[in-house]
Amino acid sequence: MIEWGMDMNAPIAEQLLAWYDRNGRELPWRQTRDPYAIWVSEIMLHQTQVTTARPYYERFLRRFPTLPALAQAPLDDVLKAWEGLGYYGRARNLHAAARRMAAEHGGRVPDDLAALRALPGIGEYTAGAILSIAYGQDLPAVDGNARRVLSRLFAITAEIGAADTQRTLARLAAESLPRGRAGDWNQAVMDLGATICVPKRPRCLACPLASACAAYRLGIQETLPAAAPRRATPHYQVAAGVIWQSPARERFLVAQRRPQGLLGGLWEFPGGKQEDGETLPECLRREIAEELALEIAVGALLTVVQHAYTHFRITMHTFDCLAVGAEPQSLQVADWRWITLSQVGEFAFSAADHKIIAALLERAAPGAQDTRGKEFAQSRIGGING
Repeated sequence: MIEWGMDMNAPIAEQLLAWYDRNGRELPWRQTRDPYAIWVSEIMLHQTQVTTARPYYERFLRRFPTLPALAQAPLDDVLKAWEGLGYYGRARNLHAAARRMAAEHGGRVPDDLAALRALPGIGEYTAGAILSIAYGQDLPAVDGNARRVLSRLFAITAEIGAADTQRTLARLAAESLPRGRAGDWNQAVMDLGATICVPKRPRCLACPLASACAAYRLGIQETLPAAAPRRATPHYQVAAGVIWQSPARERFLVAQRRPQGLLGGLWEFPGGKQEDGETLPECLRREIAEELALEIAVGALLTVVQHAYTHFRITMHTFDCLAVGAEPQSLQVADWRWITLSQVGEFAFSAADHKIIAALLERAAPGAQDTRGKEFAQSRIGGING
């Protein structure tokens, strides 16, 4: 419950810190000043809700309790611990930065801004958060919540993503910092943006900064921050294959994506985007040949998965397939394996691929009807969709 009683004529920092001292959220990463733990939390919280990140944070620190433990772990183990949290580039950068810290900074998170910014995955916000919260340095940490709060507090009507606007908000954040309590100020702004100065229908009557908020005085708080016009989200048709090693359907093929790019390092049911003029089975055969130099026979449709990423959406059509001829080759993948359904828990898959796994598990459940599977096993290779 919000507590009042503060002097509304006091400076903004004093008002906000008084509110934060009474109402700050109790979060596990706020119970420590360990720079490693704070760094992990900040990486996890990037583009992720607190309620989602919290159990991952606790499990991750149990699995990798120290920076050296993370640095020494194989990347596959880190990705597995991150599985389901999304934005896997964060996990890859976290691991790479930990190895750099182990090699170049004595196994500790550096307390120097330039040194932090030189590490993979640590930008201006993350560096400011680590240095202010863990090391007590007077630096701002301007995340999405802070940008929203500042744009309303100072009635910044320019488009929020513009470079000039970003510089203005960074300057205002730095000028607003209370010396000696920058870490608390940064977390207070985050909490205010997460609980009161929310994107839609901000709770202005409960806000400790209402009397100082220019947007509130002008009645424009719900129009800020000003966003650029939204573009249509691209949508792609994708074909993927559960490629069985033999008609007995005991083992199927999984491929590991190359470490760069979206979902890098994760395992998947191989496939790719449909091109103009080709059918989904044609798309799948082409993709498997290009990625794995493997000929396949495409069978019945197993499941259709709808999935949204940050900047695009996919409809993934997944087919039962049968490998033909030679073993796969790693042409455009990092690795590949033949595995059984009982082994899928050993590999880190994306959320979309987990939906395929769920379909396989449902079909394999005792008593499940699987007439398509029987037809598949009984078919001659040359007669399955060409």
